[in-house]
Amino acid sequence: MENKSREYDLHLEKLKLKDTINIINEEILNSISYRKSITNEIVNYRKKFIEEYRDDEDAVIEYFDHERYVQEEAFRKADKKLRELNILKYSPYFGSITFEDKEFKDTDKYYIGRFGVTPDGYSEPLIVDWRAPVSSLFYAGTLGDHSYEVPNGKIEVDLNGRRQYIIKKGELSGMFDSAIDVKDEILQMVLGNNANDKLKDIVMTIQKEQDEIIRQPRFSTTVVNGVAGSGKTTIALHRVAYLLYNYRKQLEDKLLILGPNSIFMEYISSVLPSLGESGGVKQKTFRDFAMEYVDSNLNIVPFNYEIESVLNGNDKAIKEIKYKGSSDFTEELNKLIDEMEKEYFNVENLMFNGEILISKEEIEKLINIEYKSMPLFRRGAKVKRILYNKIKYKRDDEFRVIEKKYRDKKESMDSKQLAVEENNLEFSRKLEIRELVRKVLEAKTSLVYLEGKSIENIYNEFNNNKPILNDDLAAIIYLKIKLQGIKVKEELKHIVIDEAQDYSPLQFLVIKGLTSCNSFTIVGDVNQRLIKKEQIAPMMNLDSIFEENDINFFSLNKSYRSTREIMEYANKFINNSDIVPLVRNGEKVHKENFDNMKELILSIKNMVEDMKEDGLESIAIICRNKNIMDKIATPIKETLAVKVLDHEDMIYIGGTVLIPSYFAKGLEFDGVIMVDNNETNLEDLIKYVMSTRALHRLCHYNISL
Repeated sequence: MENKSREYDLHLEKLKLKDTINIINEEILNSISYRKSITNEIVNYRKKFIEEYRDDEDAVIEYFDHERYVQEEAFRKADKKLRELNILKYSPYFGSITFEDKEFKDTDKYYIGRFGVTPDGYSEPLIVDWRAPVSSLFYAGTLGDHSYEVPNGKIEVDLNGRRQYIIKKGELSGMFDSAIDVKDEILQMVLGNNANDKLKDIVMTIQKEQDEIIRQPRFSTTVVNGVAGSGKTTIALHRVAYLLYNYRKQLEDKLLILGPNSIFMEYISSVLPSLGESGGVKQKTFRDFAMEYVDSNLNIVPFNYEIESVLNGNDKAIKEIKYKGSSDFTEELNKLIDEMEKEYFNVENLMFNGEILISKEEIEKLINIEYKSMPLFRRGAKVKRILYNKIKYKRDDEFRVIEKKYRDKKESMDSKQLAVEENNLEFSRKLEIRELVRKVLEAKTSLVYLEGKSIENIYNEFNNNKPILNDDLAAIIYLKIKLQGIKVKEELKHIVIDEAQDYSPLQFLVIKGLTSCNSFTIVGDVNQRLIKKEQIAPMMNLDSIFEENDINFFSLNKSYRSTREIMEYANKFINNSDIVPLVRNGEKVHKENFDNMKELILSIKNMVEDMKEDGLESIAIICRNKNIMDKIATPIKETLAVKVLDHEDMIYIGGTVLIPSYFAKGLEFDGVIMVDNNETNLEDLIKYVMSTRALHRLCHYNISL
């Protein structure tokens, strides 16, 4: 009976799928027709308008800026809907939920898909978007009592059914009823696939703990400390898609993602478009973000040089970076600011024509009391404007006296005297006015002490003119915030910070101070700090930095990326026994030591070919540092088709790559060959980072150089 019931359910689901695809195809035709009508209307109106106003350039510019915005926005939305429908026609949904509303006792069944579809005339959605509030029930973890949030409050329900579907090319090839969590069969199937060359969306396999993070309240700071392979980057991107879906008007074009380097930013670039969010999100590295606010002529050390000096054991560089990533460094900057507050302005009486126009005491009162709340340099500029106005009023008074003086003289003369003296009087009047202008310039020049010096110059002096590091950029901007009160050029309402374990307290302070943003998603893995700057990673101690924010901390200890064998091998390099690998078995990690470069190159070549024969598509040869990479790059390229990623502005497009450890952070590959020269049984975060990039196979080669 159970098998017959199952067959009947499968039959009904196949009919449902067929009907859904038919409706989607009808919607596609309707969307094409609608989009065509909008296109024709825009083209015809433009043609008519431009012909009518061909000689009025301002009118044409105004038209393109404003007049047809509404219809062109309608075209954009229609085009977006059409793209979504064309995706859905091959796989309309991946799950369904059945539940009873406890208040109204109604039983509903909703199908959950990548995008939502509600055809004209439908009172209920044909497909519910995975980001909709009700879809949270699909990711709830168990059946039974649950609730979901709507604008008017909370809906209490009894979730009595959850089903997952495998749909390929419009055909239903499998379905699972999930009573506990996303079915292992589907999760294993997805995780067992090759990485290809891009990060993928996970809407089919979002786990309960991941969904909770994605759906955190908009006005909160969500901090995720997730082990390698826990999906933290993907979760952050899905959270962006979720926020845009639910708060598009408030957030569109006001979101920023900060990533570690350009290779990583390009790597994650396809996730948001696959979720229907192709625009409106800015993506930058912290350095790119910071450079918008500092002098571009600064002598800035490239990031790879900075990190290479650490990997090569440069104690002086390590000490410098650790110090500038510490709270002590921030305190030193605060001391500098306090000292400048006390003694920066060398106040003196404002003199005009040998007399005191504004006393020193009055100026000090303006600086230290009236405008005390303003940043120092902005305060100086404000007081300077006030004193300029005082000078202007004095100038106008003096000018009126001069004008009256010569007007009275002229009026006291008869016509003959005036004819004789008028030129002399005019010459004398001009001399007095010129003298007045000189006094004004002299008074204004005396206020030069109220002008703020270049922050870059102040910092260079403070930094003993050493080369500028990443943390120095943060320090310069911190001084600009405190002394000049600078703010972001464009409003930001939500900021994602990825690989946040490497951020210093100062970088967090700068991002917060520049943007005044109250909504953050901050993800990282404290196990992957290439440089341990403090005992506790600042990302885990944000309460003191984001004081007024509602901060929610989450830990993700389950790794979905790598096989059990790879994770167990990687865990040997860190002091963390909490990492739980998903039970996905694979090949044992191959480890080998070399003291001969030719043998190493041959083994790498053979291993790459072996991985390719096993069907692995993306393969990375990850070197501990650039020194090792440079030594093997030329002979490797002579034997293999490999792309060398040695600059952060390069793009990873799949295949076989040669890459240093610090550029591989956040990336994942089907197969990884680690090449190291540091044979040790001690804690080694670099080895942990390199080994956890692998999904299916890992090989560890150690070379004595």
